[in-house]
Amino acid sequence: MTRLIPHPVLSLSMVMLWLMLTRFSLGYLILGTALSLVAGRAYSALHPAKPRVRRWRVIPRLAATLFRDIVQSNINVARLLLTEGRGTRRSAFVQIPLKITDENALALLAIILTATPGTAWLEYVVETGTLTLHVFDAAQADHYRDVIGKIYEPMLMEIFE
Repeated sequence: MTRLIPHPVLSLSMVMLWLMLTRFSLGYLILGTALSLVAGRAYSALHPAKPRVRRWRVIPRLAATLFRDIVQSNINVARLLLTEGRGTRRSAFVQIPLKITDENALALLAIILTATPGTAWLEYVVETGTLTLHVFDAAQADHYRDVIGKIYEPMLMEIFE
């Protein structure tokens, strides 16, 4: 069974999402099932590292910090767009050295940074441990270095490493 459906929960979730996005019919059910089986096999070919959470108690603090930062970033980006527009604001590419080595922690940091308005994870160089981050406002570059290095990275290291 695991060879045919290597990730049953993922496959079932994908079929349900497919049917929610399209409409329910036998044809869509068959097509969605076939696509989810192919996607499940492709996902298993990636050999993702199984996450091992070391300290569960840090996760609520991370979630609260993330929620606060996303709300604040939404306000900052809206303020910049509504008041300054394209005038004096400049975006920038910021190089940030990271100490995190766990793949799951890096993946979660990528999700966090991409979900936060005003930032986008662009590249991570494993050899140097350097993250390239695009920031909407270059004046906030040092702020993002501090937030990542002093808030998110220690929490993620505590959770995963």
